[in-house]
Amino acid sequence: QQCSPAATVHATSGAASDQPRSKMDSGGYATRAFPARERNVGGNHGLYFIFFLLEHVTSVVPLMCLLPAVGLTYALGGGIFQLVAITIAIPVIAVVLFALGLVVLSHNEYPDEACDWTKYIDIKDPKLASTWKGRKIPIAVFIENYMNEKIDFVMDPMQAFWKRHEIFRFCFTLEHVKFFLLKFTGQLIHHSQAADSAEVRDVYDRSNMFYNYFLGPRMIYTSGIFESQDESLEDAQDRKMDLVCRYSRMKPGDEHLDIGCGWGTLVCYAAKHFGTLSTGVTLAREQVKWGYNQAKEIYGVENKINLLCMDYRDIPKKQYDVITCLEMIEHVGIKNFQNFLLQCKDMLKDEGIFYLQLAGLRRAWQFEDLCWGVFMGTYVFPAADASCPLGFCVTQAERAGFEVHRVENCGVHYALTLNHWLNNWISNKDKVLKEFGVWWYRCWVVFLAWSTIVASQGSSTVFFVTLHKNTTKFERRDNFVGPYPIATQQ
Repeated sequence: QQCSPAATVHATSGAASDQPRSKMDSGGYATRAFPARERNVGGNHGLYFIFFLLEHVTSVVPLMCLLPAVGLTYALGGGIFQLVAITIAIPVIAVVLFALGLVVLSHNEYPDEACDWTKYIDIKDPKLASTWKGRKIPIAVFIENYMNEKIDFVMDPMQAFWKRHEIFRFCFTLEHVKFFLLKFTGQLIHHSQAADSAEVRDVYDRSNMFYNYFLGPRMIYTSGIFESQDESLEDAQDRKMDLVCRYSRMKPGDEHLDIGCGWGTLVCYAAKHFGTLSTGVTLAREQVKWGYNQAKEIYGVENKINLLCMDYRDIPKKQYDVITCLEMIEHVGIKNFQNFLLQCKDMLKDEGIFYLQLAGLRRAWQFEDLCWGVFMGTYVFPAADASCPLGFCVTQAERAGFEVHRVENCGVHYALTLNHWLNNWISNKDKVLKEFGVWWYRCWVVFLAWSTIVASQGSSTVFFVTLHKNTTKFERRDNFVGPYPIATQQ
């Protein structure tokens, strides 16, 4: 299902002309547009105080709301009803003011400006076209109307996205305020097993073929590792699995646990090529079915792997030589982040290796980064609020009692991976439209095209982290000294 870089790509609607894809990025990378200003570089923004509040959202935050509520109630001469009302109103007002602050600041950074978007998109809705005639369009307004067929691309979507700063404003809207107030806040507070199961299963039990149409035959929903920008997705994904196994120092007979195993490809690969006894854990029933099938039909390791369909909090208590977790920890949430790491430490043998892979927004954020994050949280990866900068994750790991052996930023490899996924998705356009409809097809075009750029420019990146228990008796010399260096990049 790999789409050749030279293949012809069909645009997302009949209004757009076909564009030859001579390169992975449709030829748009070299002529990409940049923002006129980047003002939010550096600064504190109270981020670590926010992390503290989110981690203690059910303990410290209620207390912080209750204390001033008691004072206000006393000053107003109110009773229990007023106390409850004020206690509830304080966090609601805080969230609304935070979201409105983003609206005001983003509009200040991306003011209403003139542009000719007709070279890139066609607005079919007359009222919408009249409203935005000759003006840059807020990215959220464009996305909603594109997915609902009121706007079409008139050129290759990827090429248009490379020129997004000439067309769109990356400002927050009142719809974003509603998102923070009604959805995101609830996700932050809950992260219960029932809530997480509902969020994840709704996404990953959609259909295995939905994901196969862009992930391709390997069914790996994470970054490959490329030695060439023209390399195939399959070669990059095979190299990635090999690297993860070597990072983790897997050897025959090792008991291996993969938390958030997806369709079980890494579990099968480790069992076949490194001789492990591998266990995978996922919440999605459809992924378990696919995983067992490929374990038997492709890898021949059905007797060496086990796939558990359960919440990570229900994993049977047992210790493993190797634990891997590839981009699942974001769904754990900031509230449960530390407890998850402590659970992993308890399940890891004293001489074991913990390979953790995580994706997160950069610390020196731009408004485009936040707009993209809200889009992802709304449509693609709900409840993944722990997509945090590296500093948060490393601090949490050290606090849990791990030593960080190595960290590597491989976001640029993710950009190439996403570009391959976009090519696959577009090459399967007719199948996707028939089975899932226009809305889902267009939603994933936005996701894959925009994310390719986000990863290319560092807005969000992925870190490969090798951890072990930070004990004095851990054997560091034999593990990390020798003629077997491991690095992913040139």
